[in-house]
Amino acid sequence: MSSQDIPEENLPAEQRGTHAPKPADDKNPFADPGLPPHEHRIQDIDERAAKRSERTVALLFTVSMLATIGFIASFVAIPHDKSIYVFPLGHINAMNLALGLTLGVALFAIGAGAVHWARTLMSDEEVADERHPIEASPEIRAKVHADFKQGAKESVIGRRKLIRNTMLGALTLVPLSGVVLLRDLGPLPGTKLRHTLWNKGKLLVNMNTNEPMRPSDIAVGSLTFAKPEGLDEHDHGFQNEIAKAALMLIRLEPEAIKDKRELEWSHEGIVAYSKICTHVGCPISLYEQQTHHALCPCHQSTFDLADGARVIFGPAGHALPQLRIGVNDEGYLEALSDFEEPVGPAFWERG
Repeated sequence: MSSQDIPEENLPAEQRGTHAPKPADDKNPFADPGLPPHEHRIQDIDERAAKRSERTVALLFTVSMLATIGFIASFVAIPHDKSIYVFPLGHINAMNLALGLTLGVALFAIGAGAVHWARTLMSDEEVADERHPIEASPEIRAKVHADFKQGAKESVIGRRKLIRNTMLGALTLVPLSGVVLLRDLGPLPGTKLRHTLWNKGKLLVNMNTNEPMRPSDIAVGSLTFAKPEGLDEHDHGFQNEIAKAALMLIRLEPEAIKDKRELEWSHEGIVAYSKICTHVGCPISLYEQQTHHALCPCHQSTFDLADGARVIFGPAGHALPQLRIGVNDEGYLEALSDFEEPVGPAFWERG
């Protein structure tokens, strides 16, 4: 239905005129052809058609809300390793398919609802505005405010409460998809950063021979690497566990140990420190026998192993954690507890 078929008195009052053409003159050498007559939509004159459009837009926003809920439900309910066969794609991950479809529908429904709303219910009359200087005069600012209020009025958002409420619901729920995805960054660490495999009675096993160690196996001035009893390099979680439990053993003359607690936690001058640098987690492997200094090869953090492994040079933020050790009834070196401080880099900065 076009405006030619509608009596003038039935047309919306604000949509009755058109932009008239202007002839060329000395100031504007190009003639302004004006705008063609405005064609009114059925929704402009028929409230029943407008209601149908309103319900369509509300339905699309509601579909978006349901799809967002489906996205969250798929993330929670579908196992991450489940696969299904979809022709012609073949075997694909069921969770990825469900997440992609539901999020796609949620976003598409919001976009489609907004487009349908704009094309059928918002004002579609073309308005020509004269060019003006860049600076905004008080009159221009007043006009902008008036145009904004007029646009808000023509969007019928105040009168079409069903559209407004469902749109707000859809826009509120869609961001939850991104929040839920944050859960997939990994399981919550809990207290894993504060504990390792070391505990009372756990034997110290040589990293090279995989044999329990006796004090006689460690010579004065030597550096030896150890791991907890029962940790095998073929285990599924070996890398995660050794990254926290890797140990270095140094045998010093007892009189050379300056720190009182270090001496108490040692056995016959054998001290056990975490091998993981407290800067960015590199494995420490360089030891200077005369000075008792251990050097991290990554950024040259240097620790004094005769004085509580305190930092004497480099960017490391704190001393290496010490493991309290002793000897069991069979004469093997064993841990007397776990590390009392969390191992690894920047733990204290992370809180």
